[in-house]
Amino acid sequence: MLCVIYRSTKRDQTYLYVEKKDDFSRVPEELLKGFGVPQFSMMLNLANREKLATADIAKVRQSLEEQGYYLQVPPPVESLLNIHLNDTSK
Repeated sequence: MLCVIYRSTKRDQTYLYVEKKDDFSRVPEELLKGFGVPQFSMMLNLANREKLATADIAKVRQSLEEQGYYLQVPPPVESLLNIHLNDTSK
């Protein structure tokens, strides 16, 4: 199972996985508007991999099969204030 990964020009650390190079036909138009012009990042064979760096490979495969795309967004930024308050309350 091949997939092509594109980097967002509008959102830092946001990536779009699709099944075929330059084929965004199954990606919702609103998502593409918010994503910006997709910049090719890499092509991967998911069949030969057991894991990905920051995405759950099972979810990526399932999403590609069912929707035709997978959107990887960065994890939420942890609040330093909340971390500090949790540390001081212990």
